[in-house]
Amino acid sequence: MNYPYGLLPESWHWIAAGLYLLALVPALLTAPWAFFRKPEGVHVFLGTCVSLLLLWHITATPFPGLTYHYLGATLLTLMFGWQLALLAFSLVYVGMMFNGSSDWQTLPMNLLVMGLVPIMASHFIYAFVDRRLPNHFFVYVFLNAFFGAGLALLAMIGVASGLTLLGDVYSFRQLTHDYFPLIPLMMFPEGFITGILITMMVAMTPTWVSTFDDVRYLDGK
Repeated sequence: MNYPYGLLPESWHWIAAGLYLLALVPALLTAPWAFFRKPEGVHVFLGTCVSLLLLWHITATPFPGLTYHYLGATLLTLMFGWQLALLAFSLVYVGMMFNGSSDWQTLPMNLLVMGLVPIMASHFIYAFVDRRLPNHFFVYVFLNAFFGAGLALLAMIGVASGLTLLGDVYSFRQLTHDYFPLIPLMMFPEGFITGILITMMVAMTPTWVSTFDDVRYLDGK
């Protein structure tokens, strides 16, 4: 997803900048910086950011501003926690801006809608599953990664398309006829790719996934 400049009212971007800063400041203050003290922590974090930057260039554009690409918000949230996930999203979007794929004026709006919304959705899904359901490997993988990624993408699509409706960019008829039917086709690869990647990491390198504890989810199961 990527709002081009001029699609939404300019005042909305200023509001988005303020809301984004309200989220970024507490994220930086409470971030689990201990992740970077792991031997491979910095390399994993930066490598994930670079990989997402490359993947985001593989896009489909049914409507300007409603571009689809693999999002990776749930992947980042499960790997690093919501605070570092927001930081990673910020770095990736800055990279998109510098290579000309995103306008700097729309950076806060894109980070707010395409970053913060799915990241917080992923965080709340993980928190709910962690508190309410059994600590089991398959519960963690299927609900947090497979289904969680699809639901987080759905939350982002809802907010993104809602803003285009409020901004009178597209009509409800346009979206329901030409865009909303594509949502299942976008949710499935998001959930599948995230689920496969998380499964591989918790099986081979569980230290890369900060929300996964092999003692809790595997011992005695």
